[in-house]
Amino acid sequence: MDPTQWLPPEAAKILLVLSLSFLIGLEREEHKATGEQYAFGGVRTFPLIGLIGYSLALLADGQLLPITLGFAVVAAFLVVSYRYKLSTATRAGVTSEMSGLATYIIGALVYKEQYWIATTLSVADILLLELKAGLESLTKRIAPDEILTFAKFLLLTAVILPVLPNRDLGPFQINPFKTWLVVVAVSAISYGSYVIGLLTKGQGGIIVAAILGGAYSSTVTTIVLARRAARENRPHLFAGGTLIASGMMYLRLTVLLAIFNRNLLMLLWPSFAALAALALAVGWLWSRLPDSRIGPIHPEYQAKNPLEFRAAFLFGILFLAMVIITHYALVYLGKAGLYGLAGVMGVVDVDPFILGMTQSTGPTTPTTVAAAAILIAAASNNLVKGIYAYTIADRKTGVQSLALLVTLAALGLGPLLWLAS
Repeated sequence: MDPTQWLPPEAAKILLVLSLSFLIGLEREEHKATGEQYAFGGVRTFPLIGLIGYSLALLADGQLLPITLGFAVVAAFLVVSYRYKLSTATRAGVTSEMSGLATYIIGALVYKEQYWIATTLSVADILLLELKAGLESLTKRIAPDEILTFAKFLLLTAVILPVLPNRDLGPFQINPFKTWLVVVAVSAISYGSYVIGLLTKGQGGIIVAAILGGAYSSTVTTIVLARRAARENRPHLFAGGTLIASGMMYLRLTVLLAIFNRNLLMLLWPSFAALAALALAVGWLWSRLPDSRIGPIHPEYQAKNPLEFRAAFLFGILFLAMVIITHYALVYLGKAGLYGLAGVMGVVDVDPFILGMTQSTGPTTPTTVAAAAILIAAASNNLVKGIYAYTIADRKTGVQSLALLVTLAALGLGPLLWLAS
């Protein structure tokens, strides 16, 4: 027998209101017990506020005006409580009063059968109240500049991107929305690595720095590790870290292909996954080989803010340039010209070229040709990074890094045989 058959239809709603508001009141009651100053509400007051919100919504049959007037009346009582709190304490927060208003809204939401929203608001309210100390300590751990950095990220993603037209324009069929989406995707991956690097600052060694740096920029990471290696006598550690950073490059490219071109992803992900796994495994094992000097080494390099607007606009311009140059290379020079361009682009940042290839596939650029160009660009970049390491680092680290990266570059060209067939 269903026990709800003998319950009034609104009983379950009333029980839900009582349960949710009681949990909020219980948290506030514990807060009152640990403090010496006056605090509003507890295990009785908050359930009453929730019931008032539910009852008024029921009597008003869900009409907005009576519910709003009831909200104003409850808010007036809370203002009286807050004024009394201000008169009795030198410092007075307003979170309990705001929780009272939220509890009123929760009661009205339950009447409207918005159970998920009501429960989510209750849980969020309790978490915000309970995590007060941890949340307030964020101001000590997060520099003011990082708040501006996150605001820039929101500006790139939530403000600029939605207003751009999502259609092809001009003779080169440039899509403004997709172009800016490229900037957003690369910035998001770099920013994620940047944030993790900030959170793990001082807690990880060279290997952690190589992993995060490889997701951010394997070329920059290689140069930084090579400069540090010139002052240390740890060739295996730094050469292994350099290889790990290049392995992370393949994972980064896989994510970007998954976002922008599924056909290229299906062609390249097995090769990229194998190359990334091999580079990460060999790099880690190589870093474990004994060096003449032992002991932990903490990274000194701190990545710069990857969300500077000049950098974002520059990347967008480079991306558009690569789309246009690729088009002309194919029209006038054919596949050989495109492959030569891919090899040259490995000297600098390969992201604009590779992402340009994701947007150029179609009648003029077959998918297999684009995939081959991407493999060549990535291999060329590994070769150039090996030269950077050999030039900047000490001799032992430079030789080992060059050998490892040349091997990775050669293996990275192996899938060309499969594509050609």
